[in-house]
Formats: sequence, C-alpha cells, structure tokens
Amino acid sequence: MRIATLQFAPKLGDLDGNIRRANDLLQHEKVLSSDGKTRLALGLLRPELLVLPEMALTGYNFPSLDAVKPYLEPVGTGPSAAWARDTAKRLHCKVCVGYPEIEANGDGPLPAKYYNSLVVVDEHGQVLHNYRKSFLYYTDDTWASEGNMERGFHELSFRDANPSTHPSDLGGDIPRYVDAKASASDALEEATANEKRVATSFGICMDINPYKFQAPWTKWEFANQVLDTRSQLVILSMAWLTHMSREELNELDGQPEMDTFNYWLQRFWPLLEKRMQHEGGDPDGPKQVVIVFSNRAGEEPAADDDKPPVQYAGTSAVVAVTQRPRLKGSQEELEVKILCWDLLGAVEEGICFADTSADPKLVFGLKTR
Repeated sequence: MRIATLQFAPKLGDLDGNIRRANDLLQHEKVLSSDGKTRLALGLLRPELLVLPEMALTGYNFPSLDAVKPYLEPVGTGPSAAWARDTAKRLHCKVCVGYPEIEANGDGPLPAKYYNSLVVVDEHGQVLHNYRKSFLYYTDDTWASEGNMERGFHELSFRDANPSTHPSDLGGDIPRYVDAKASASDALEEATANEKRVATSFGICMDINPYKFQAPWTKWEFANQVLDTRSQLVILSMAWLTHMSREELNELDGQPEMDTFNYWLQRFWPLLEKRMQHEGGDPDGPKQVVIVFSNRAGEEPAADDDKPPVQYAGTSAVVAVTQRPRLKGSQEELEVKILCWDLLGAVEEGICFADTSADPKLVFGLKTR
C-alpha cells in the first residue's frame, strides 16, 4: 500500500491560508521514492491513502466554544470536507482530514453537539466514514463532546492489483489498476474483483492515551481495540504537543522528536506481546499491522495569554508491527519487529510517504528481557 501524510504548521483560524499551504505542499513538494534515489511529486507516486493531522485546516488550540464556532462543519459539508473531496479526486486516493464537527438537532428541542472529528472520503469524493474523537484532551473539553470508540472501526477497500495504470493515464476518473484497452464495463468489473478489504482502526491523538490519564497505563484501550477488531491498518490524525521549547526543537536540525516517537510505539505494546488474529492467509505465517502517525508541526497561541505558545512535535511516521511465530524448543514464541518506512523531522513541513511493499528504511527489534 502506498500511504502519504501531510505534515505542516497550520495557523489557528486561518482557514484560507492553511488550505493554500496544504495545496502548495502537495503540489510542489518532492518525495523520495522507494528506490531511495529519485525525488518525485506526490501525484507521480500515486498514493492510495493521504492522511492529514487533527483539525488540520482550522488549527487546533481553540480556547472556547465561541472561538471554534465559526469553523464548525456538518459531516461531509464545509471547507474541510470540500478540500478532502477535491484532493481525493485529483490524486485518485482516499483522503482523511481532521475537522471540528457540528451535529445539529434539526428543529428539535435538544441543543447541537460538537465533536473533534475525522472525515474519510474515497477516490470519487464520497464520504466513507466519520469518526469522532473519544478520549478528549483538556483543550477539547472546552467545546467538544466525547465520541464513541466503537465507531473507530471501518473496512476500507483498496485495489489489490499491480498499479501499472492510473485513472489519469486512462483519460478519466475510472477505477485504477485496469487494462486501458478494456471497455468501461470491463474496467469496472475488473476493479471490483480486484478490491481488497482492509480492516482499519481510526483514532485522533489523545485516543491512544489512557482515558483522561486516569485509567491504568496498562489498560491499552486503543491498542486492544486494534487487536480485537483484527485491524491491519491504523490511521491516527494528531495534533501532538511536545514539552520541548521552540529553540530546542530547532536544535534538532531536521531530526524527529524521538521521545514522542518512542512514546507512540509504547502505546501499542499489546501488538508486540499478543498474537495477531488476522483472517485469511497462512495462520502460521507472518502478521502485520501498519500504523500511520499523521502529526502537525509548528506552534499556536496558548489558551492562557500568560503562557508561551504551545509547540507541536511533528515526527509523522508510517510504521508496521510485524509478528512471525517460531518454535523455540517445544515452545512457540513471536519474533516481533517494527518496520519504519518514513519519519519526518519535528519542525519539518512536508510529505511522509511509504510504499509498504518496499523495504523499510529502519527496522527495530526487541531486546530479550
């Protein structure tokens, strides 16, 4: 699967400016291809999935409901959803973007509800799924309601074939990976037959933490749901803060914020210890869960004017936890590795890209206790 995330530094409340910046990066940023030698525009790399950070086009650190109200959108309508549809159709890929949602109650007596949400649209711009953040950070508590973590699961369909052709090569927005000589009906039939359904878990930032930081560290709510739903893909849209100062972040000189990266991996510890139960394939063969960390960079004003601006950790990454069962004497054990295809710097703006069929850039093993 070819996966991209867009890491940039949106400004709070500057919707038009943030959209221009996102478009500029997607259109002009060059990405290192899987051969490790050439840099190409994202469109030429033909991503199947693009993931943006939490509340990517509005900014995140709103201090109150009144402050965020001008940017609230119903599901599937509004500037964030419109941008997602246009981008999905242009790149011929699925797009996930975080946004602030309003759920109106029509003419009923109950008030509207507000959520920190993630909308998912397909290659044709149709809404596939909408997930609402379940574990709220204190900033969210000023305006948002809790979502339902059980709604954070959905099966996404991807073309399971050799990507030798692309809709743009065939002169129109028709399903990818089809023979250019085939008729339109043959193309649709072939594309449908070649679809692969991927069990996918969705989360937004704080969702991977213990609930309200009050639940036990080892409850692993999100990671255990990934295992229970037998997800093979995890999509995380984030606005993850760092305790480092702007000066300390700049001193990293383009490198990731590794304390943050290590923390994210720790929150998926059950995937390292419990055997995955994916359906299909060899029951004794290797299993893999791909995790997409799409975080933002930059800074925003603190909600309290007396405090310095909040800093974001960047460090977007695409990784996979892999398991291979093996016998050690008469006992079965799991050989576990963490693969990493791309890892951005803490203050970097750009595209994190991974072709998970290619060799990863980094491989981490586990030490024996």
